[in-house]
Amino acid sequence: MIVIVCVDDNLGMMFNNRRQSRDIEVIKKIVELTKGSWLWMNKYSYELFAELGCTNINVDSGFLSETANGEYCFVENTDLEPYEKWVEKIIIYRWNTVYPSDRELDIDLKSWQLIENSDFVGKSHEIITMEVYIK
Repeated sequence: MIVIVCVDDNLGMMFNNRRQSRDIEVIKKIVELTKGSWLWMNKYSYELFAELGCTNINVDSGFLSETANGEYCFVENTDLEPYEKWVEKIIIYRWNTVYPSDRELDIDLKSWQLIENSDFVGKSHEIITMEVYIK
């Protein structure tokens, strides 16, 4: 599976029990990136994509167990470490700032290889960095 997450500079995924992923430019990039493949997520995350008319989204509370090799999953409020052995790639959208966090990315990126790093302008953040990691 290919995991997509949004984090701050401390790998925080949620702050004050709220998502860090509400930036329309990031969501548009995810929609474009996942065209031609399934994009799995839970109901909580689906509200970010609901109005975009995406036909490739699967919403399931057990989405991390359902995502197949080569398929994408968008993760905001779920632990990833129990599924790490099935993760083939991690795509991170980094806000380049630090927020208080309630949930952090629980995969140690030190054992992953950074193969891509690019910046773009978001709606909520002046610069958002996309990082791509492989095993």
